[in-house]
Amino acid sequence: MEKKIITSSDAPAPIGPYSHGVLYNRVLYTSGQVAKDAKTGEMIQSDIKSETHKVMENLAFILKSAGMDFKNVVKTTIYCTDLSNFAAINEVYGSYFSSDFPARETVQVVKLPLNANVEISVIAVN
Repeated sequence: MEKKIITSSDAPAPIGPYSHGVLYNRVLYTSGQVAKDAKTGEMIQSDIKSETHKVMENLAFILKSAGMDFKNVVKTTIYCTDLSNFAAINEVYGSYFSSDFPARETVQVVKLPLNANVEISVIAVN
């Protein structure tokens, strides 16, 4: 079994010593993504829904680089700085899945990288 590093030029470059994702034995583990735009380097934070859409878009780019999409996702982890935003985050997040929803946990944290309000990681299987 071989470990393969997954990167996407469409997703923002990692801000530390980590990869966009690691593919091992047909399982993709992504690093948490925030709403940073890869082209401009700016954080998308006009509102929580726009921010969540950008997070999901960044994850889509990484999934695509591994030959997958959201249908392959089996597990997600959502970190947010304010659970009062949960309904809006959940609405946007849910729009990326049509059925057979992945397992998930959502956790409120004190602070996220780049002062993000939401960060999401996924595990996907091909």
